[in-house]
Amino acid sequence: MGNILSQMTNLLRDNGRTIVLGLLSICVFILSWHACAWYLDYTGSGYAEYIPYPSVVGEAFIDSFVTKDSSTQLYMHDHIISSLKRIVLGFGLALVIALPAGLLMGAMKGAEAIGKPIVEMFRPIPPLAWIPLFILVFGIIWGPIWIVFLGIFFPILLNVVFGVKSVDTVLIDAAKTLGAGRIDIFSKVILPFALPYLMTGIKVGLGIGWMCIVAAEMLGAVGGGVGYYIYASSNANNYEYMYAGMVVIGILGVLTTGIAGQLERRVYRWMGMK
Repeated sequence: MGNILSQMTNLLRDNGRTIVLGLLSICVFILSWHACAWYLDYTGSGYAEYIPYPSVVGEAFIDSFVTKDSSTQLYMHDHIISSLKRIVLGFGLALVIALPAGLLMGAMKGAEAIGKPIVEMFRPIPPLAWIPLFILVFGIIWGPIWIVFLGIFFPILLNVVFGVKSVDTVLIDAAKTLGAGRIDIFSKVILPFALPYLMTGIKVGLGIGWMCIVAAEMLGAVGGGVGYYIYASSNANNYEYMYAGMVVIGILGVLTTGIAGQLERRVYRWMGMK
């Protein structure tokens, strides 16, 4: 308990100003939202039902965890688990394929010559454009997972390639002079240098992955997922629950990015980089 309090005290001392400014920005956003909802309600606008008060959305947020929704008879935490499974599987597939491919394309001209035309051909196509085809081919279970894979794959791949290409050749030559072999150069020079770029790709990819999973679940993941919950709530004109689902997605995105940041710091310490 004392250790936890000490860590919290250190966190507040080192990041107090950042935390205060972050909380202030959230408060300003909520007040602006409340003012907009009040204005529409006060003027009798027809758009008032589409922008409920923040307090109403807060009540719907809490209620979604204790009351089953009418379309799937699931609680919010059930939808969260469904979305997280798809994100984790899509992320795992993207990392397993993009990391070695990026290292090869960055380090070997032959691999880059083979892979670059394919990457440049498919990279500009938005992952959401593949949703109808993927749902048709892979079904409602694996279709959204492959959409997430596409959303995360390219940020990781391109950042790893850029990281490998950014390695100073002086470092490689120095390692060779000291007798380092290919494996040593890769593990002790190239990989540590490319690691920050990899983590950047992971954090960017996770943000894109959440956008992809929401869209994919809206169109194809019948029976579960936060995206499907948002879609079903909007169809039922339960806009406060729709916004509650959007808040859940925002929180999940922040948490997964935060976990990636914590992992990044741990890996840096393990490799002696920080």
